[in-house]
Amino acid sequence: MNYFMKSINIILYQLIFLVLAVKTIAQPSLKEEFKNNFMIGTALSNHQICEKDSLLIQLVEEQFNSITPENLLKWERIHPEEGVYNFEPADSFVAFGLRNKMFIVGHTLLWHQQTPAWVFEDEKGNEASRELLLGRLKDHIYTVVGRYKGKINGWDVVNEAIEDNGEMRNSKWLKIIGEDYIEKAFQFAHEADPDVELYYNDFNMWHKGKIKSVSNLVNNIKSKGIKISGVGLQGHWGLTYPSNEEIDEALDTYSKLNVNLMITELDMAVLPLPNNNTSAEITKNYELQKKLNPYPNGLPDSMQVKLANRYEDFFRLFNKYKSEITRVTFWGVNDSYSWKNNWPIKGRTSYPLLFDRNNQPKPAFYSVINTVKE
Repeated sequence: MNYFMKSINIILYQLIFLVLAVKTIAQPSLKEEFKNNFMIGTALSNHQICEKDSLLIQLVEEQFNSITPENLLKWERIHPEEGVYNFEPADSFVAFGLRNKMFIVGHTLLWHQQTPAWVFEDEKGNEASRELLLGRLKDHIYTVVGRYKGKINGWDVVNEAIEDNGEMRNSKWLKIIGEDYIEKAFQFAHEADPDVELYYNDFNMWHKGKIKSVSNLVNNIKSKGIKISGVGLQGHWGLTYPSNEEIDEALDTYSKLNVNLMITELDMAVLPLPNNNTSAEITKNYELQKKLNPYPNGLPDSMQVKLANRYEDFFRLFNKYKSEITRVTFWGVNDSYSWKNNWPIKGRTSYPLLFDRNNQPKPAFYSVINTVKE
């Protein structure tokens, strides 16, 4: 009897293994399915780059052909003190991308956030002069871009410099240097690596004021003979915003700029928005409330359907503009590692991506795949 039961158990285990193997073989790959449309990318954290999660790394290698670092190339991480650079995490990130023959994106060279205070101060702690700040910007870009020349394929040169209404963001970069700080950043990046692609990246890129100002910015930079290769539309979007019509209009307008378009930082807000805040402004933060964290133990089937339908809408639009869009990058690999678990409210459980916390594809994954088969 014991022998019989052991035999049955062995057969059951073999069947389970066979089912899992077939499932693995049958699961489509985003990068393969969209290879004739655009690259499919993901953002990686320092933890992931160190390859501490082997199953997640395997998923990245199977599904994506482009990578962007979440934080490790931002100024505060790679250049924390004057004259001091921390290249080790970035070196590992680049090595991973090269090893897997991926398109590597550098994020970001100039941003109003995550830049150390010393950058904007002189040796006495007073506000830096225009000449001093420009010199530091040039040194930073020459050093970082130069180190990865020929390895990093594209850079988010300037990040989030324009407000939703179209006005220039009143950052220290603008206050100290003036409006030409953006074109200076692109100039320095091109000088550091003449062959690398150079992008402007921002959120809420469907707002009419921002559409107009970003378009003017790109045309102005190009008119001065300064290289700008593309515009990144951060896809921190939700179940109800922006409308399909707003995305379509934005993509149509940007497509006329004769630069590449990228959908960057793509994820989906499925949880309630405090104060209807649709931006990606990281200084926003709210207290954790039960009504703002409605799914702590898992996303209900009804919400999975809504998530899948919304992603399907997005990718139908992306496919429509496949001649202009060169890359779609998700901001994270699976739900567990998404920044939306802690923003704009720390401690929430969010479900913004195509893979769940066990690296399994969600219904939204298959909805996205289906758009390219239509």
